[in-house]
Amino acid sequence: MSGKAKGKDDKDHASKEPQLKGIVTRLSSRQGFQLQMQPDGTIDGTKDEDSTYAVFNLIPVGLRVVAIQGVQTKLYLAMNNEGFLYTSEQFTSECKFKESVFENYYVTYSSMAYRQQASGRAWYLGLNKEGGIMKGNHVKKNKAAAHFIPKPLKVAMYREPSLHDLTELSRSGSGTPTKSRSASALLNGGGKSPSNNDLS
Repeated sequence: MSGKAKGKDDKDHASKEPQLKGIVTRLSSRQGFQLQMQPDGTIDGTKDEDSTYAVFNLIPVGLRVVAIQGVQTKLYLAMNNEGFLYTSEQFTSECKFKESVFENYYVTYSSMAYRQQASGRAWYLGLNKEGGIMKGNHVKKNKAAAHFIPKPLKVAMYREPSLHDLTELSRSGSGTPTKSRSASALLNGGGKSPSNNDLS
């Protein structure tokens, strides 16, 4: 009987151990920037190749599906139902991105939660030519804005993130209000000319 209890304890302990093999990496945009997540939750591109805020955990959470987490901030990258990128302290369905290899070894990251309703076209993570983050529904997969090259620093083991229901979170643009506001403000300021974004 004690053997059974011990076995259960071992199993519980094992389930808390890191089980997922992912990578610690930089994400280099084809536009010439490193994707970065600043301490206030702002997401943008930087030319500083040594920026500590441009290092991410890429955690596998499904088949070719990843969670993108800032190493310094511990926040997750997420995309809401309007295509805005924001950062979230909790892992939710909006934090899942499909990782697809494009031509010439470039990789694209598209929202698993949202896409164009009429056409079914995916919404992508993207940086414009100024290093500004773009709305997911303005990014086309065959444009440089959507293309990234992961530059792995090391392989790491991760615990599976606990999935939180979006309705559990206080939503002002989704996720953590202060974080989403800062990201949305940046996006709203940089997204006044969608036609220019489409050309990126």
